[in-house]
Amino acid sequence: MGSPVVRSRNVLKRNSMRFAAVVLVALAGFVAGPNAAPAAAPQHHKQVPGFYRLKVGDFEVTALFDGAGVGSLDWLHGTKATMGGVVKALQDDPHMLDASDTGFLVNTGKQLILVDAGAGTWYGGGALGRLAGSLRSAGYTPEEVDLVLVTHLHSDHVGGLTTQDGERVFPNATIYVAKAESDFWLSREIAAKAPTDTQPFFQSAQAIAAPYIKAGKWHTFSGSEPIVDGMQLVPLPGHTPGHTAYEFSSKGQKILFWGDTMHLQSVQLPHPELTVGFDIDPTAAAATRNQLLPKLAREDVVIAGPHMWFPGLGRLHKEGSGYRWTPVAFTDQWVENAPSPQK
Repeated sequence: MGSPVVRSRNVLKRNSMRFAAVVLVALAGFVAGPNAAPAAAPQHHKQVPGFYRLKVGDFEVTALFDGAGVGSLDWLHGTKATMGGVVKALQDDPHMLDASDTGFLVNTGKQLILVDAGAGTWYGGGALGRLAGSLRSAGYTPEEVDLVLVTHLHSDHVGGLTTQDGERVFPNATIYVAKAESDFWLSREIAAKAPTDTQPFFQSAQAIAAPYIKAGKWHTFSGSEPIVDGMQLVPLPGHTPGHTAYEFSSKGQKILFWGDTMHLQSVQLPHPELTVGFDIDPTAAAATRNQLLPKLAREDVVIAGPHMWFPGLGRLHKEGSGYRWTPVAFTDQWVENAPSPQK
């Protein structure tokens, strides 16, 4: 059998030869391709969580991303000359019809209030419906929401309230909507006489509202009655019969949640006279906008626009015959804690 010393030498010799062979193979690969590119890192298609916080006085406002989309030129209605200019401008900028869908959360320190709830699965063909996920990413849960203030009952604003099988997404929340809005969209008699292309909006509104009505959580308002401290109702008729904005004020600062006052910012800011096919009363919608926009441009009011580019928070400034949108500047600190800029 041989001595243990001889056997150890033989094992060491075999192991050394195997190691040398492995090294030679590795070196051969290196010599064959010294400039070969390393394996590419995989792409990560997920974006950052869809929320952005803003402080308005003592209130914390959080924009909640519901999804992005692209509008259609067919939505817009205006004079032949204006529409011709829009068509020409689109040739230079094909992204003019880009839009977003956003809901907004207001934490007053006493209540958690949601203004509009996104589309859920009721509108958008799967491109929308992320609001509940954005809410959780922002550190809240649907169960914590106390109130939902609805600007109007189009499904891209209320679809997120209810699942397709009739479950309330915000089980502890009371829903507030203008009486004129509720009476219109929840009326089966009006729905029966409505044009075919508007029927889905009636059907979705009725299905979405049903579980809240059954639970006694559906409340309507018809005037300027107080609902929340520091909040004022601002009727903006035209887009829908009871279309309503909500203005919150705290410590001299204001924010206006203006609903569908504007849909396509790149087109309607320079041409606020343009209406959209979703307007129930286009003449009234244009009149409301032409009355509201000059006022907002004169005042230091933050606007929360659900269809403005996310996060949909900014201010208006007059520019020629139209307006310019200035988005809020990004900050990761509350204003009073931000350091002074260094010169």
